Amino acid sequence: MMEQVDCVVIGAGVVGLAVARALALAGHEVLVLEACNAIGTQTSARNSEVIHAGIYYAKDSLKAQLCVRGKALLYDYCAERNVPHSRCGKFIVATADAQVAQLQAIRAKAAANGVNDLVLLTAEQARAAEPALQCLAALHSPSTGIVDSHALMLSLLADLENAGGILALNSPLARAEIAQAAITLIAEEGTQLRAKSVVNAAGLHAPALAARFAGLAARHVPTPHYAKGNYFTLAGRAPFSHLIYPVPEAAGLGVHLTLDLGGQAKFGPDVQWVDNPDDLVVDARRGDAFYAEVRKYWPDLPDGALQPAYAGMRPKINGPTEAARDFCIQGPKDHGVAGLVNLFGIESPGLTSSLAIGECVAELLAD
Repeated sequence: MMEQVDCVVIGAGVVGLAVARALALAGHEVLVLEACNAIGTQTSARNSEVIHAGIYYAKDSLKAQLCVRGKALLYDYCAERNVPHSRCGKFIVATADAQVAQLQAIRAKAAANGVNDLVLLTAEQARAAEPALQCLAALHSPSTGIVDSHALMLSLLADLENAGGILALNSPLARAEIAQAAITLIAEEGTQLRAKSVVNAAGLHAPALAARFAGLAARHVPTPHYAKGNYFTLAGRAPFSHLIYPVPEAAGLGVHLTLDLGGQAKFGPDVQWVDNPDDLVVDARRGDAFYAEVRKYWPDLPDGALQPAYAGMRPKINGPTEAARDFCIQGPKDHGVAGLVNLFGIESPGLTSSLAIGECVAELLAD
């Protein structure tokens, strides 16, 4: 007799766990399948841990809506559950004349997304708050923060398990077969499981997994692309208490300075397009280009102060020459398969948006 379950969520990163929690709290029987031997070892473990305000995204995009909603949910959740976090704020800094006008455009874009707390600072005001900073002007985003992403995931998992949900580690899927009233999941070791609903939250591997769902039309599966982000840590203590971001560039947000909850500074991520999502080694030579970028806003960065730290991988669904794509939350109305939700291209601000994505998926499956 094949085992039957109400909901299966594939992937136990921060988004998969938030989705599973939302479904369990909505009364579903939930099983989370994770291919690795622990939760959150991939994209969720290799990012900046920033709680984004919702500034840069296109008006009415899912990224804008879910980031702004997710930020509010996340701050409330962290306060309620004692998840370590800090509403430290960030400065977006203009270091060239042409960038000063861009700050006004960024502020207008943020306001269109419902982010109305950005404050324009003169160079003197910015330096009064951050004496080591060099800039011509800055935007202060007081609602940007940082979070201990692993503590967050442990809390989401505890909520899931308290609501009766189950996590199965070391459970990679080989394929799935779509039938009229259920989806049969076939594990790599041959075990079969029938589910009424399935959420593909496999992150970097979500498109490849969706391509192995017999009965899902290939046109609904985007081509995955991988944009590696390399990070370098600062030897010694940083003279900053806010996150420092340059005015954004094409593919990323420039080489920014972020802090962890212990005050350790790191720089990055840069953007390096690669073919293999497992290519996570940081080439120390990439640090050379970081010095010039960082010294635009922190001229006193000492020589030799940057150490290769780690790399993350953005699960993109656009290539290097294409415009950035929005989150793709693909439900039955999009692809015609009852009970299936695919999450594609959940890159930044996925961490910030995770609780809002959970709400969104629970609503899709309630319909």
